[in-house]
Amino acid sequence: MNNTEKSGDKTPRDDTTEELPLKTEAKNAVQNLTFIEKIKFIKSNVTVEPVLALFVMPSVLAMLATQNLNLEKACRVNLDFGDEACTALRLRKRANYTYEEEEVQKLIASVLAWRSVVHTAVPTLLMLFIGAWSDKTGKRKICMLMPIFGEFMTCLLNMLNTYFFYQIPVEWTVLMEVIFPALTGGWYTMFLGTFSYLGDITSKDTRTFRMGILNLCMTVGFPIGMGLSGILLRYLGYYGVFSISAALQFINFCYVLFVIDDHTWLENKDKVKRTGFGGFFLEFFDFQSLKHTVEIAFKKGPNNRRLRICLVLTVVCLTFGPMWGEMSVIYIFTRYRFNWDEVKYSIFSTYSLVTHSVGTLFSISVFSKKLKADDAVLGINFYQQQDMWSTRICLRKE
Repeated sequence: MNNTEKSGDKTPRDDTTEELPLKTEAKNAVQNLTFIEKIKFIKSNVTVEPVLALFVMPSVLAMLATQNLNLEKACRVNLDFGDEACTALRLRKRANYTYEEEEVQKLIASVLAWRSVVHTAVPTLLMLFIGAWSDKTGKRKICMLMPIFGEFMTCLLNMLNTYFFYQIPVEWTVLMEVIFPALTGGWYTMFLGTFSYLGDITSKDTRTFRMGILNLCMTVGFPIGMGLSGILLRYLGYYGVFSISAALQFINFCYVLFVIDDHTWLENKDKVKRTGFGGFFLEFFDFQSLKHTVEIAFKKGPNNRRLRICLVLTVVCLTFGPMWGEMSVIYIFTRYRFNWDEVKYSIFSTYSLVTHSVGTLFSISVFSKKLKADDAVLGINFYQQQDMWSTRICLRKE
């Protein structure tokens, strides 16, 4: 019996959906379906998978255009190097403008330093409360709507920054670019909402597979967005890229708002319900709930549970910290070191992401499943390869 049935909800549900555990009979029934019926079955079980794909793709699509916009503003507005020099840098004809390129890169690097702090620190503080609040109330939908709204507003503000190009310096452009994703939780809140929602509606038999599909949707969104970004930027310009990204985020917002339904099983639990904005504020910023969550996460357990959790958190920080840091500067690095334009960089990024995905699939299927290699061994191999790749890129001259 699932949680909905425990709460006394008598609303009839489709037996083919994931909200009820799939028994052996159900699996056999699925195998006997026709092709059209299987398509309908898949459609009835698709929930948050399109949400993550539609969130990642336009976000990555706008990323390259945003970086180019910042470089243009640094050159033309802040440093005032003139149209001839800035146009030559944009066209990657920098033979006589190496000084200008270096100064633009220095300014952008200093701006990206505090941008990264805002982009990560604010969502981290928000996640401490929104995670506990979402678990307590069972509301995952808002965790998906908030970051989508933040990315949508960022696209609109980027179009505003493009229109008032010479009136807004690069510092304000970057602040307007990062403020909404930071205040709405950004990618972190989206991951929290989608993966938690999928965990709520799936059974033990199907959860791992559905989580894998959700990860695949995220992985697919990266190369599609990055592969199209350079080409669209060259032929459609800033307005075209930001408009497409905003339109996709708006479609995604409507899909979550009208198609995705929050589970209501927690609403019937015996608990004190607070009403009004004040009640919501007290319920959201509940330090007792936050304390309880931390105590559960770090409580003692068998097999050195607390130590293992601390080590896993350390590994996550050491993994995603350098990854996000590299992503923020890799484009300006390739411009400076290899004299790449946006199209060459998008091709390189797409190739890198596709190769990484194929390598991950090979590693999981061969080393993990067939050779039964330990997860720790796979992790060590990953970090060795990552160190070799980063060192080679860093030392490469052309």
